[in-house]
Amino acid sequence: MKNSRQIGFATRAIHVGQEPDPLTGAVTVPIYPTSTYVQQGIGEHKGYEYSRVSNPTRTRLEENLAALEGGLAARVFASGMAAINAVTTLLKSGDHVICGNDLYGGVPRLFDQVWADFGLEFSYVDTSEAGHVERSMRKNTRMVYVETPTNPLMRLSDIRALAAICRRRKTELIVDNTFMSPYFQQPLALGADMVVHSTTKFLNGHSDGLGGVVVCSKPEQAEQLAFLQKAAGAILSPFECWLVLRGVKTLAARMEQHDRSGRIVARFLAEHKKVKKVLYPGLPDHPQYELAKQQMSGFGAMITFETGSLNNAKKMLKKVHVCSLGDSLVGVEARRDARQSELPMAWCVSQWASRMSRTLSMI
Repeated sequence: MKNSRQIGFATRAIHVGQEPDPLTGAVTVPIYPTSTYVQQGIGEHKGYEYSRVSNPTRTRLEENLAALEGGLAARVFASGMAAINAVTTLLKSGDHVICGNDLYGGVPRLFDQVWADFGLEFSYVDTSEAGHVERSMRKNTRMVYVETPTNPLMRLSDIRALAAICRRRKTELIVDNTFMSPYFQQPLALGADMVVHSTTKFLNGHSDGLGGVVVCSKPEQAEQLAFLQKAAGAILSPFECWLVLRGVKTLAARMEQHDRSGRIVARFLAEHKKVKKVLYPGLPDHPQYELAKQQMSGFGAMITFETGSLNNAKKMLKKVHVCSLGDSLVGVEARRDARQSELPMAWCVSQWASRMSRTLSMI
């Protein structure tokens, strides 16, 4: 779709990369479950040679996600961690990376237990204070990697301030935007160099497929990551590309409902005597509430709250019936994350407050 940036977000989500199939007129992008393509002669083809290199369904998804984030191009991978790993391969032995100190646990596992053995250096700092990042810069710092908000403590980083520091130091800023989605936050517009997502979460939104994406702001990033797709092969399958294309069609509507529900639940929890602490950027007592209003257009659905002890958390989990316990989040189901005693949750359940009030009274 031409001039896609001039149309609204919801329209882009539904139409960019999702144009009707030119062969049949089908309004849904076809799934191309093919491994290879017939060539007219040696080196002569219609743009596709082998599906590890490229696939029509994958092309459509990459066009769509680039448009949603306002990027030059996007490259999709088999999982969110595969996408983060792909970004890390752009570095060289001896390079230094500054990371947030409250990242999803799989990220420091990858950095410290895999990439450190190949000569990369990592420093973990509180990126909610831009000064900490600037003071941690070294001559060999090549990347700053942040989540905002973080998982699970819901800390924010000032993307614009970090981007300014990175530009001065010729360092790239990578932002994990999974928790906000491109609907509520646009890191590239704030100065970030690349954005990553676990498409498993809000972008897909239905808990039925793994995936990851890197959205690029420069042609050389897109070229390097496309080469990595070809060379390493950690690509997203055509069927899971189709699942994400299906999911993003309702992203705007889902995020609006997530946000409405999130604000209601956060206020309820903040006022409940059995809840010790609520971490949600949309509450005025959140330490970065003003920053949240500046760089996000909504507060989203992710909420962390503390019950006072692990034992209390376990008691509560045994009493809740509507919500499922699992190692993922932000599908259409109400979800409690089994990894954290603080219980980050995305709730979209009617009558939730009255049910939870009875549950909390039991701990």
